[in-house]
Amino acid sequence: MAARSISVLKFKATCLAVIDRVHKTGKPMVITKFGKPVAQISPLEEKPVAKRCLGSMAGTARIIGDIIEPAVPIEDYDAFKPNPPIELAA
Repeated sequence: MAARSISVLKFKATCLAVIDRVHKTGKPMVITKFGKPVAQISPLEEKPVAKRCLGSMAGTARIIGDIIEPAVPIEDYDAFKPNPPIELAA
């Protein structure tokens, strides 16, 4: 099915009406200049936001190893190492 066409001068005069028609009918409109196509207005293909966002990352992550235990042994943390006694100056 060929898209309808409109001259650039007529498009300039009826721009909002052409956009409304494309939105309502869902059919593209070709804009011509001196009889040659120069641009096309087509309806925007919208995807529902929920389909684009929710679940879009499903199946892309993997759990490797234990997710509960620390990555390094507890003995390597400075907070768990015994501190040397503090000497108070007299």
